[in-house]
Amino acid sequence: MTMRFSFGKNWETFLAQHYSEARLKIAINSLQEFLGLNSLQGLSFTDIGCGSGLFSLAAFKLGAKSVISFDIDPLSIKCCQYLKAKAGNPPQWQVRQGSVLDRAFTRSLPKSDVVLSWGVLHHTGSMWSSIESASLLVKPGGYFYIAIYNKIGGVLGSRTWTVVKRLYNASPQSMRHLLEACWMSADIIYTLFQGKNPIKKIRQYKINRGMSWYTDIEDWLGGYPYEYATAKEMVDFCKNSLDLISLKVVERNSLACNEFL
Repeated sequence: MTMRFSFGKNWETFLAQHYSEARLKIAINSLQEFLGLNSLQGLSFTDIGCGSGLFSLAAFKLGAKSVISFDIDPLSIKCCQYLKAKAGNPPQWQVRQGSVLDRAFTRSLPKSDVVLSWGVLHHTGSMWSSIESASLLVKPGGYFYIAIYNKIGGVLGSRTWTVVKRLYNASPQSMRHLLEACWMSADIIYTLFQGKNPIKKIRQYKINRGMSWYTDIEDWLGGYPYEYATAKEMVDFCKNSLDLISLKVVERNSLACNEFL
């Protein structure tokens, strides 16, 4: 059985401790900005690997005529259903459990005008196959918004982090907490080295798509399976069936996600 991190457990904590209308508004704004759309009125929306359900709720608030949210993790489904209930359980919003790699499941879904999979498909254990499968859910002329971890070499590069993530997932809780403390300390020290205020950074972290600093640290350390690609590898892979509309590339030595539309 493939070692797999439970993102859903983390999303439960996020909703309980960090969710707010302010974070929802930030998520809405980030969708509008990258898609270049002020509204999703009249458009269908599919959220692959919906996690907390925050961006599914954002799509609903933007007026999407239909929303389909799915995830392989039952706890993520529970989180998404919670946010759907907060929105009044609208009938045009479906929440389903399933895998993007299950072709029978994906064939049962309608194609959508907007398909979102942010920071998800590199955790499936078969990234390129999952990208291809996800792209088949996009209507002709529709939008596919995807974010994939950047690939870098070196001692602290992508391969090293694959080992770290395997260690984290194989460790007892006490060891996980130690690794989290080490990474938090390193991030704070790096922030100070840049001449910035780490407390301000943590407090303002929600500007990053409405996320939480600590939740993202747990997700980063635990996120396994873990794959990655350079921006060029992504563009080359997708160019035969998809047209690149927009690209947001991280700094050259960053392990964060490149974003593609």
